[in-house]
This record gives sequence, C-alpha cells and structure tokens, in this order.
Amino acid sequence: MNAIEQTLLLLAKKINVQFFRIERLPQSGSNRQYFRIFSENETIIGVFNHDVKENNAFFSFTNYFISQNIKVPKIISVDDTKQFYLLDDLGDETLFSYLTTHRNKDIIDDNVVAYYKKVLQQLPQLQLSGKKGVDFSVCYPRNAFDKQSMLWDLNYFKYYFIKLVNISFDEQLLEDDFHAFADFLLEAEKDYFMFRDFQSRNIMLYNDKPYLIDYQGGRKGALQYDVASLLFDAKADMPPQLREELLHYYLEQLSKHISVYKEDFLHYYYGFVLIRILQSLGTYGFRGYYEKKSHFLQSIPFAIINLKYLFSKFPFSFKIPTLTDVIKRIIDSDFVSSCSLPENVLTVTITSFAYKNGIPQDMSTNGGGFVFDCRALPNPGRLSEYKDTTGKDKNVVDYMERFKEIEIFKELSTKLVSQSVDNYLKRDFSHLMVNYGCTGGQHRSVYFAEKTREFLQKNYPVINILLTHRELITKR
Repeated sequence: MNAIEQTLLLLAKKINVQFFRIERLPQSGSNRQYFRIFSENETIIGVFNHDVKENNAFFSFTNYFISQNIKVPKIISVDDTKQFYLLDDLGDETLFSYLTTHRNKDIIDDNVVAYYKKVLQQLPQLQLSGKKGVDFSVCYPRNAFDKQSMLWDLNYFKYYFIKLVNISFDEQLLEDDFHAFADFLLEAEKDYFMFRDFQSRNIMLYNDKPYLIDYQGGRKGALQYDVASLLFDAKADMPPQLREELLHYYLEQLSKHISVYKEDFLHYYYGFVLIRILQSLGTYGFRGYYEKKSHFLQSIPFAIINLKYLFSKFPFSFKIPTLTDVIKRIIDSDFVSSCSLPENVLTVTITSFAYKNGIPQDMSTNGGGFVFDCRALPNPGRLSEYKDTTGKDKNVVDYMERFKEIEIFKELSTKLVSQSVDNYLKRDFSHLMVNYGCTGGQHRSVYFAEKTREFLQKNYPVINILLTHRELITKR
C-alpha cells in the first residue's frame, strides 16, 4: 500500500467506519487519482489531487450546488492539506456507458433519451447559479471563459492537433482568425456558470438519477457552451436529429427560468460548438500523442464527423478563412481514417520527409518503426530538369531506376519492413511506422515511400496503409 492509499484510509477512519480494502480506479483525462474504499457494508471514493486551488474550487462549488438541490456527490471529509478528500460513491455507470450499451448504431433507446432530458432539466439551474450565489473567486485557472481562455483553447488545438497531423498554415493569418473568432463569441451574454466539461462521462447514473461530477474547472461563461459540449460529445456519436431534438428541449427548459430568444441563442450557439470541438481535438492530441494514452485517439474520428456536419449545415456569420481552410483539410486527411480502424487491423504509416524539418513523430503512441536515410543515394533534385518534379513523377522514377544502388536500397528496406509486418500480424499489433528521409523531401524519399506502399499493397492485402508525403503537403 502506497503513501496516498495509507493517507486516504486514515482519513476514512475519522468517520468512524472500519474500512479494510482500497482499490485504485482507472485514471481518466486528469491527473487526479481516484480510489474505492471498502467497508463491510458500504464503499466511498477517495481522491488525491496535489492541486489545492483546483480542489478548493471543487469544494466550494459542491457545497453551493448541494444547497441548491443540484445533484452532485457529497463531500464526506477533507484532509488538512486539502489534497486528500472523500466522496459519496455514485457507482460506475456513467451516461456514456449507459448510452453505449443501449444503442444499436443510430437507434438509441428511449431510456437513454429520457436520461439526457433529465440532465437538460438540471442544466439551466446549474447555469443560473452564476447569477445567484456561486463564488467565482475560487475558479481555477481563470474565473471566466474570457478571450484569454478562448485563445488558450485555440492554441491548444493548434499545437497539439494541427501541427501533429502535418497540416500547413500561415501562423499569422491563423492567429488573426483566432482573435476574430474569440471576439465574436464574446458578444454572447456570459454571466452564467459554465461547467466547462459538460459531457456524458462526467454524468453518473445513480438510483435512476443523473449526478454531475468533475466541475472543478467551472467558471463564468455563456449558456451555449455546456449544451454544445453535451450534444456534440464526440464519442457519444449522437445522431444529428436527436441532437437537434435535445437542443430544442433544453431551450424549452431554459425558458421556464428566463426569457429566451431562440434566434439570438442560435446565432452564437454553433460558434461555441466549433470552439468546443477544436478544444476537444487539442485534448485528444495532447493525451493521445504526447501522453501516449491511445484510447483518446479513438474519439478523433467522431469529432471530425461533428466538424463535417457543422460546416455542411451551419454557415457562420463571422469570417475565419484560414481556420476554415485548416479544418476542411483536417476533414479530408487520411490521418482520420487511421484512428477509426478496429484495433486488430495493422496500420502501416509510411511518410516521406526532409531531415531539415525533423524526423516525423510516431502518431500511433507505441513508439516503434523504421527511419531510412536516402541521402547517400543519387539525387535527381540536383539536376535542373527535375527541379519542379517529385518522386511520384514518371521521369523521376525512370531516373532513379537507372542506378543499381537504388534497387539494392529498395530491396533491403522492404525486406526489413516485410519482416516486421509478418511479425506484427502474428502478434496482433496495430501500428508500424516507416519513414524515408532525404534532403528536400521531394524526390528520393517520395520515390521509396511510394514503392514501399506498392510492395505492401501487393503482398499484404489485409493491412491498412497510410501514405503521407510531409513536405509535399507543407509545400501545397
């Protein structure tokens, strides 16, 4: 038993119940650590989080929500350091897990819809606490979803998603669009409590009622953000018609509390849908690629589907041409296909690149593969007649295949790749990375990447192959 578990058990003893066993619960998207503590007749949840400011926000919001009869877990006890605390155990069933087991593709059980409506009945009461007694001074890291917060989210998307999927862009023009986008969203009324991460995994189903958890990131903000977060929750994969039905149900519930002008609400609503999806993609990129938590990558295809739906149905009144271009290219990217494949399909990612721009990052999170250096081979890029061509062009292919050393290099590299593919298929591995690098990333590396794809397509029809010419994309 480690020091955290020992401290939580000592804290549990203070409530005069003999607890005899503790189990660590799976960690989600945060750094908080959760434990289930068992006694003979009951269980409670123990939490460790070193971030005291975040904990103070959670304690303050919880106490206020309980006073307003909003269903959240009760705080049983808090350690003097405020890093350890105990909560009521609400079980393991989330709205997301219930949805997953009560649907047949796009057909969702009526009981699931009923739970969503119960949640949307609670949401206005939660949001309107921002105009009542909730203490925004404890919010962390900021007390409002202001322009700084929006730019943080958009830059999170830029650095942890756009750049990782090799989409090129003009840095200044994209930054200009970020500011224009944020300025538009700030026009919406923003004096309400914003849950911040209002999605199906943060709603527990307990005694046939939905309870809210993980609201410590709450702050002052617009009404539209939380309902957008719930209805465009990526992996929930909600059918568009149900999404629209529930949006109108929410507006009906909201109108019982305040005057609602539907046109004004919707004028900003789809903008908040967009920033929420982009923030989520940044999170999936950070957690999936940087922290190597591969299950986050599984949400990416669903988020892309939501982006495609959003851009096909709802024209925006504000102008963000560079961001729009980036999003459309993400939608068309082969990268999305790789995330949506079943886990038992081997995906071989082949990339050509220029060494001056760095070796491609492993996107599969398993950290393995090949990097072949083509710079010692004959270079058509030095000859004027090949200046405006690439390794995909016939005249370059003909040039390359004049040389014996090209054939030797191709034979040896494909043998190595083939050996790994054979082994990975036997062991049910899901990803293999193969990279070919040269000076400019236009001729030799492109040629070998293309030839390796041809070899694998011919010899391994059961695998999925993703080919990217990184520098050709950047040049586009």
